[in-house]
Amino acid sequence: MVDTPFVSWKNRTVMRQVILDLEESKIREVANAGMGRSDVLAFWFGESDEVTPEPVRAAAIASLQAGETFYAPNLGIPELRTALAQYVSGLHAPVDAGRIAVTSGGVNALMLAIQALVDAGDEVLAVTPVWPNLTAQPVILGAHLRRLSLAAQSDGSWALDVQRLLSAITPKTRVLVINSPNNPTGWTLTRAEQRAILERCRATGTWILADEVYERLYYRGDTDNGAAPSFLDISAPDDRLVVVQSFSKAFLMTGWRLGYLTMPPVMAANMGKLIEFNTSCAPVFVQRAALAALTQVGAITPRLVAHLHTCRDTLASQLVGIPGVHTRAAPGGMYAFLRVDGFADSLGLAKRLVREAGLGLAPGVAFAPEAEGWLRWCFASKDVTRLAQGVERLCGWLASQAPGQQQTSRRVEPLSL
Repeated sequence: MVDTPFVSWKNRTVMRQVILDLEESKIREVANAGMGRSDVLAFWFGESDEVTPEPVRAAAIASLQAGETFYAPNLGIPELRTALAQYVSGLHAPVDAGRIAVTSGGVNALMLAIQALVDAGDEVLAVTPVWPNLTAQPVILGAHLRRLSLAAQSDGSWALDVQRLLSAITPKTRVLVINSPNNPTGWTLTRAEQRAILERCRATGTWILADEVYERLYYRGDTDNGAAPSFLDISAPDDRLVVVQSFSKAFLMTGWRLGYLTMPPVMAANMGKLIEFNTSCAPVFVQRAALAALTQVGAITPRLVAHLHTCRDTLASQLVGIPGVHTRAAPGGMYAFLRVDGFADSLGLAKRLVREAGLGLAPGVAFAPEAEGWLRWCFASKDVTRLAQGVERLCGWLASQAPGQQQTSRRVEPLSL
């Protein structure tokens, strides 16, 4: 008999090494530097400063007052799944309620999809730069992550080399993760690009995990439904396609934490089990609020999108007039993505802008190494004048930086609100 060496618990890490190795959110790092300061104009998080519409809040209150404080079905209450199927079908190809799963936020929907599809060692290909959760989740599950970057253009926009992406998708690629309209760049897939990607993934057996949470925030006006092109428009029900959506952006419900998945029937049959072992279910009162939001979609979303279109154009027109600032109005999303000449360290620059100018932006490096040197500015502001005030602060701070002294910290008093 061979003795097995004793391994002391003291010699083992407290948590899995992959968790210990995860980077903390650099967006949060910048925001934490400015939290509690009333003089900071904050544009770092991806949410509007407008509260959820009153009918939506009222529906949640009514649900709580009616005593709906118990567990719900794993996949969501039937009324909401039916309403979501009707909503999705009104925008895209027909979808039945059996393909819909209600989740506790869009980020939960993404994680559930990755858990359902990815084994340790599987290859996951992600188009970047992108919201960091989409690249962290496969790594947490032990997948081999590959990145394919969009390319920054001289005019400040970003573009996809489609042929390069198609070549990168092989039979070894278990999942392609793609976010369009994209956070942070605003880049948006065209219908032709989607068709080429779908055909390639059909040929290789690759699943597409499409994060389309910004589809309603689309400003080109070249689609019949006003939404950005979706893989749901061109796919068959049994395609290896999972689409993630959320109530956060188009319904002003970021803090409610409610999302949903649209998936093939073969996958939907088992998704309830996975939800049970994650969150069990989304709260009923939140689902009632979502039902009210869908009932009010004609009053909520078009007004919001029109306002965000104004915000986008207002901010972009002012930023492009600043010497050394490079950006372009994006076709989708709620962000301006900009680069400032002379500042290669986006995290350092973002922290200095908070500290010295009272301006809160997100660092590009938070989204991918290739976005280093860029900043993300969320333009979803109820009051458009806040955007102009932010531009004024940026201009004032840049003017204070003498040539060759960009790396010298200098306090500049924030402009009054």
